[in-house]
Amino acid sequence: MANKNPKEERTYVMVKPDGVKKGLIGEIIKRFEQRDLKIVALEMFQPTFEEMDNHYPKDPVWIRRLGEKTLGTYEKYGFDAMEDFGTTDPEKIGPNVRQWVIDYMTSAPLVKMVVEGTHAVDMVRKICGPTLPYQADMGTIRGDFSNDSPVLANAEKRAVANILHASETPEEAAHEIKHWFGDKKVYSYKRHCDY
Repeated sequence: MANKNPKEERTYVMVKPDGVKKGLIGEIIKRFEQRDLKIVALEMFQPTFEEMDNHYPKDPVWIRRLGEKTLGTYEKYGFDAMEDFGTTDPEKIGPNVRQWVIDYMTSAPLVKMVVEGTHAVDMVRKICGPTLPYQADMGTIRGDFSNDSPVLANAEKRAVANILHASETPEEAAHEIKHWFGDKKVYSYKRHCDY
């Protein structure tokens, strides 16, 4: 369901372990605020396995897509998935990748936030840059602070280090805000430019 006022669209952002360890929390917030987006909820926390397991889809179609993306990357760069995974079946590769992501996300504290503003979902994703850091343009968060590759990550049996997570759709944002903030207070205030 769309918000009545486009300025009130909300999205969910999570600074991942590499973003926290690189000291980028303030830089990330700064980049959102520079684009007239508001931080309306914010918390550092250490996630449990169960919380992360429930954050990422368990749907077999989604997990298969993880495997297919992995195989596509291997093919594009001329690497051998059989060598790293012992299979080329996306339904067997997908669960491995999902597990590496959960292990990565529980390896250090994270920062979760709700960001509000005009077209917040799309604007935040634009500021973040593409999910795969090596594809992100300079000037985006991932383009400026990460250069990881899924082929390298898979060979090292770990998740891609890509600084942060941002919801892809308003529906996903609503689900993730509810999952991570529950009944916690999300604040409402006017920015200086709103007066």
